[in-house]
Amino acid sequence: MTSVTPTASDSLILITGATGNQGGATARRLLAGGWPVRALVRDQSAPAAAALAAAGAQIVCGDFDDPASLAHALDGVTAVFGIPPMAFGPDGPDTDLEVGRARALIDAAADAGIEQIVFSTIASTSGGSFGAQGKTLIEQYLRDHIALPTVLRPVRFVSNYIGAGMFGVDGIAGGLHRHLFPPHEPMQIIALEDIAEFAALAFADPDRFAGRTLELAGDEPTPVQAAAAISEATGIPIRYEQLTDDEVAALGSRIAEIKKRWQDGQRWHADIEALRVIHPGLRTLADWLTESGAAAIRAQLTGP
Repeated sequence: MTSVTPTASDSLILITGATGNQGGATARRLLAGGWPVRALVRDQSAPAAAALAAAGAQIVCGDFDDPASLAHALDGVTAVFGIPPMAFGPDGPDTDLEVGRARALIDAAADAGIEQIVFSTIASTSGGSFGAQGKTLIEQYLRDHIALPTVLRPVRFVSNYIGAGMFGVDGIAGGLHRHLFPPHEPMQIIALEDIAEFAALAFADPDRFAGRTLELAGDEPTPVQAAAAISEATGIPIRYEQLTDDEVAALGSRIAEIKKRWQDGQRWHADIEALRVIHPGLRTLADWLTESGAAAIRAQLTGP
């Protein structure tokens, strides 16, 4: 597959959320490209942290609730890849805590004289609303305090087909994929590896990407088409089923709100063809299945 290869530099990049999905993918992409990487983790003994260290990353312990640890982690750093840490209280997502933690990172970076932060938040919809109010506040704070900000807004991860899913939706079990989406309407998806690629492009050319907000998607099959593609790639029959309104209501107000937004006609709106001009190697679902997805799904469904 054709791929853009950003030129590595001597700039030390701090990756937050380095043991998670996006942070881990970005750390691996930068390391593979020869970039110096420092990974911010909460537990140095975690297997994911050990794997990053083995790949060449500097590992540093830190916590968004501990400003001193952030200052230490940012010492000598040129740029930051940030993931706003989700925060939950007794009543669900805690927006104030989420925003406060992200601002702590942004403030620490500004105090350290760091001019570039690439922040990954969440895709917006055609109606202009976000899946989380906190992300909007974080993005604005970033633009107000950092000279070279770039915001990535990824849609649903294609890797969500692996595993049990979140909040009672997604994943594949018993040959069935269940979700909120209408079965025959396009549904945008993005590979984690492509989020990492856009981050690498931004770090390679900060001025080009400064101030830009990129809605990220790589493909838009319908759920039924996606199930058929997975069936063909894995050799395991998979079908799609949309959750009923009662099932969605039972999952809580957050999930019900997302489905209502979809029923009202709001949709993710990444311009995939324009993104492919920036990153010609942007993965389709078929690409991801061929590279790694089919093997991972097959292993999950059939066991060792």
